[in-house]
Amino acid sequence: MEQTTLSRFVKAMRKQYNLTQVELSEKSGVGLRFVRELEQGKQTLRVDKVNQILNLFGKEVGAIPIEKEEK
Repeated sequence: MEQTTLSRFVKAMRKQYNLTQVELSEKSGVGLRFVRELEQGKQTLRVDKVNQILNLFGKEVGAIPIEKEEK
């Protein structure tokens, strides 16, 4: 698995808060396996579980509009 922007962000925030993967798992309420897969860049993840982790850092994943250039 190749690391993604999201996986790098989560890993960096976890380290910034001095959390192990186990601690992040416990604090966010998701399984340790999910945390590991997220940090490794797994391509298919449940958004609700991603948001459980991101909420610890004051962030969330969501749909944003794409601005299209008019020609």
